[in-house]
Amino acid sequence: MNCQNVSAIQDVSGRAKIRLQGLSRTFAEAEGGTAALQDVTLDVAEGEFVCIVGPSGCGKTTMLRIVAGLDKPTAGSLQIAHAGGGARPVNAMVFQDQGLFPWMKVIDNVAYGLEMRGVARAERQARAEPFLEMIGLSRYRDHYPSQLSGGMRQRVAIARAFVADPEILLMDEPFAALDAQNKLIMQDELLRIWEGTQKTVLFITHAVDEAIALGDRIVVMTAQPGRIKAIVPVREFPRPRKPVELRADPRFGALQLEIWRMLEDEVRAARLQGRA
Repeated sequence: MNCQNVSAIQDVSGRAKIRLQGLSRTFAEAEGGTAALQDVTLDVAEGEFVCIVGPSGCGKTTMLRIVAGLDKPTAGSLQIAHAGGGARPVNAMVFQDQGLFPWMKVIDNVAYGLEMRGVARAERQARAEPFLEMIGLSRYRDHYPSQLSGGMRQRVAIARAFVADPEILLMDEPFAALDAQNKLIMQDELLRIWEGTQKTVLFITHAVDEAIALGDRIVVMTAQPGRIKAIVPVREFPRPRKPVELRADPRFGALQLEIWRMLEDEVRAARLQGRA
């Protein structure tokens, strides 16, 4: 693998928080390689909420894993402008399946990132409590994940990411498994927490309406190999936003249709590849 400037974390200011330049990722296979990403160039500003949409298999999760340091590109570069100082993690990742520890109580799951940094139990629980209150689960602090609904578990996973106080929050379809009602509630809760913290967020979703409700910009990906087809700024809807109310705005439907028209050919191409 010919990796170049992989996951370079620098103490810099006045630059993009995340900078991808010519990023490509090819997976080696018995019958040649499979190109997941190809020549992806993207800057994400400090505090920006960027949503990534595209057909299945277009490399969205691969891109997120590279930013998280869980994978390496075959070519191109990644730079992260690290704020520096202290023990704050550079990033935290939230997955669709929550990733909670079933043997830990809710409060301990939320505080897990602090435990990994050596914070004493009393202090980490004290720091986790306000986030439990923020997501409305204080009364469940001593419950186990198996005693919670799917939506409640996802709220715990989001609280855990925010308690860790990362500079960058990476979210891989965190609401995909929820029903429509709980998905709207979770979108609203995520925006409420994010607006109070102004984290830099990369958020993967298959749902165009979700991307519009949450994002400052929407990155539209092609079918495999994943390239950036378009970057759509969401200028029509100032913050703070209420996802349910946005959907009643005629401009919301018009933007959703515009983005779907960009995606439609890519989704059809992915189907022909057997990936959607």
